Amino acid sequence: MEAAVRTTCPYCGVGCGVIAQVDADGQVSLKGDPDHPANHGKLCSKGTALADTLGSQDRLLCPEVNGQRTDWNAALNRVAEGFARTIEEHGPESVAFYVSGQLLTEAYYVANKLMKGFIGAANIDTNSRLCMSSSVAGYKRAFGADAVPCSYEDLELADLVVLVGSNAAWCHPVLYRRIVDAKRARPDMRVVVIDPRRTDTAEVADLHLGVRPGSDAVLFSGLLGYLFRNGHLDRDFVDAHTQGASAAVSAAMASVPSLASAASQCGVSARALAQFFEWFAATERTVTVFSQGINQSSSGTDKVNTIINCHLLTGRIGRPGMGPFSFTGQPNAMGGREVGGLANQLAAHLELSSGRDRNLVQSFWGAPRMAGQAGLKAVDLFHAIDAGRIKAVWIMATNPVDSLPDADRVRDALKRCPLVVMSDCVRQTDTTALAHVLFPASTWGEREGTVTNSERRVSRQRAFRAAPGEARADWWIISQVARRMGFGEAFAYESPAQIFAEHARLTGLSNGRRRAFDLSGLAALDQAGYDALEPVQWPVRADRPEGTARLFEDGRFFTDTGRAQLVAVTPRGPVHAPNREYPLVLNTGRVRDHWHTLTRTGQSARLSAHVSEPYAELHPDDAGRHGIEDGSLVRVVSARGEVVVRTRVSERQRPGSVFVPMHWTDQFASCARVDSLVEAVVDPISGQPESKHTPVRIESLRTAWHGFLLSRERLNLEAVDYWICARAGQTWRYELAGVADVQDWAGWAREVLGGGADWIEYSDAAAGRYRAARIVDGRLDVCLFVARAGALPGQERLLPLFDRGTLSAADRLAALSGQSGGSAAAPAGPVVCACFGVGETRIQEAITKQGLTTVEAIGELLQAGTNCGSCVPELRRLLQTEACGRESA
Repeated sequence: MEAAVRTTCPYCGVGCGVIAQVDADGQVSLKGDPDHPANHGKLCSKGTALADTLGSQDRLLCPEVNGQRTDWNAALNRVAEGFARTIEEHGPESVAFYVSGQLLTEAYYVANKLMKGFIGAANIDTNSRLCMSSSVAGYKRAFGADAVPCSYEDLELADLVVLVGSNAAWCHPVLYRRIVDAKRARPDMRVVVIDPRRTDTAEVADLHLGVRPGSDAVLFSGLLGYLFRNGHLDRDFVDAHTQGASAAVSAAMASVPSLASAASQCGVSARALAQFFEWFAATERTVTVFSQGINQSSSGTDKVNTIINCHLLTGRIGRPGMGPFSFTGQPNAMGGREVGGLANQLAAHLELSSGRDRNLVQSFWGAPRMAGQAGLKAVDLFHAIDAGRIKAVWIMATNPVDSLPDADRVRDALKRCPLVVMSDCVRQTDTTALAHVLFPASTWGEREGTVTNSERRVSRQRAFRAAPGEARADWWIISQVARRMGFGEAFAYESPAQIFAEHARLTGLSNGRRRAFDLSGLAALDQAGYDALEPVQWPVRADRPEGTARLFEDGRFFTDTGRAQLVAVTPRGPVHAPNREYPLVLNTGRVRDHWHTLTRTGQSARLSAHVSEPYAELHPDDAGRHGIEDGSLVRVVSARGEVVVRTRVSERQRPGSVFVPMHWTDQFASCARVDSLVEAVVDPISGQPESKHTPVRIESLRTAWHGFLLSRERLNLEAVDYWICARAGQTWRYELAGVADVQDWAGWAREVLGGGADWIEYSDAAAGRYRAARIVDGRLDVCLFVARAGALPGQERLLPLFDRGTLSAADRLAALSGQSGGSAAAPAGPVVCACFGVGETRIQEAITKQGLTTVEAIGELLQAGTNCGSCVPELRRLLQTEACGRESA
């Protein structure tokens, strides 16, 4: 058994500490790090299942050029020569990098240095533009710096926590659990959730405000006016430490003159809104958490500033238990912000628009040229590729063909781009399919570096296993290309520790507390110090080597005047409103147990067991109006494209709205790339896309048959009208449906799945049922069940057959009957608790047979809900359902 390694989770911006250990057989065991201040040993379902995702079966293992394996030297030379030639012929603005919050800070730093200081253009942007750039812009307008003022402990110290546009229970489960535990310890603590959907986050709320989509700026402008009119402001703080209060209040009161006006515009009851306003006014220790529901908007920056305005007017910042707090989406989105990974930034929070700052960085780097103006932000960058202005692009650790708005246009643009380079750890994504050059990158568990989480805490990611094949670290790949472009002296790095030390030195250069971001206290770290680096919050200076828990304690900000700026905001509605052709509003987001485009979590059977199929959730009124039944297949159509997904009818959805998850790609579904529907509308300040408000219509999809398929290997099912795939044990599970009837099922099965081998079949033409199993070398290889109508046998009883050697006669019969026979356990049902793999059926039986009445009792018996707690709302609903059943009986 190797020594335990302390690292951090690669998923969201919470930045949880993880302890990894590898046994003699190479098996990895993981647990939460009890000493890491972000999570104190807790992990969410995704973090708990990280070991499930470490297989190399889908890895990119060697460099490729035009789909052919090559060596590192040839691939690196191809990219260096291609970029150099493009720059020579078309200028530095003709090339671009598109990077990712999945990169470690050291790789981010090197990429930014190469593009801005040596290529001499600023066309480097990041997928973090899609999740937090409105927060960056809002913080900079208010504070003069991209500086999150709060710490996680403020969530526990607050007497009022307001969660707006944040489904923390699913997207930041460990922080949600900290809020829940704090409220349990202090029942007088209040929680308000502001969200058009009643998500699981609202289960902890004392008040849920289901506002009209896009109305957040109206709500907080209304709150600002209410606070001013009723004298709930800190005049001393406002006078001594802020500017712009009068203009901000006047703008708010002009657009939202009364509480009644705010309630009407937001589509909530005046009584409920008054309750929130009164609580906010009366509660000094208030933290307002905001996330993608605020940021992903064509007016996201203004929304952020309306929230900050309320905190500045009341002086609720810089002290324990209060402040405006952005929850970041990706693990190193903030690290990317620190090194200038956005097209409008320089490294170390220096300003690209400042000649002084540009000269400072150019001199420090010894750069031959420095970008003189902001580059293209993410959406505009891909539009420039589409228009032919950018002729070479290097995409690192992200999947823009699925994650950017107007995604089909992004795909078409990359198809026409003369040189597409991609660094990734996964061989098959919708973006790697379009690359001319593929670099195999190391990934979590194999690489060394740092990340910065949502509370400004820098933590180490450490390697605990060797990278497979020829995979190499991103910083090494970028540095090698830079050397081949003639910049060897500036990129002669031998370790990430050297890069981090350079980065830290730059943050202290000509700083003198002029900038919030400062790691100069870590600039002298050698390799041993870097290896031993403990989690620490910046700024970290010589006089603050222990770091800084919260900012602005002295009331000093980073604007030219040293005062915080209240920003006058006139709320704006979404650019595109519903209309006769597209009467519903599409909202995109995450599900509980999956991450981004499934490249990691899609490998885990237990993470796929909670939600395995893309869906459209809509209110019963809308379902009835459009003649749509729960569980049926539908088309969701916008002016840009369409998806085909399963319907979920729920009163938790606001009427007039549709929610579709963002995760499914062409690798996992026939037609579910939801960002192909989203218009490429962006916030004019931050450049962040409007991902929460696309007008759509919804249509029933009539199918002639449906079925499922279990397969030992992944299959190409392009010939099937509707399919999705998900991990199930050691197999892949497919849900299927077809628009046209099939007369010859045996012929269809062999055409789609391949002939040969040993087939066993059952067919009932009159009933419209067909079942088949393909046997290869005596083992079950594929199992197919289809029907024109009616329910199909459960799949869980069939899965054990794939684990057996040569099938017996009884096993062959079971493969067609849907019963595995023997003493197989009853199906567990859909997984509710992914952390411990506890299914719905098992929970329901325990509630009934054991007479369980509390979530705690379920946890004591089955462990469900005792880790991250994100399944607790679902456990509570199962208890309520059972209680209602007993009462009706």
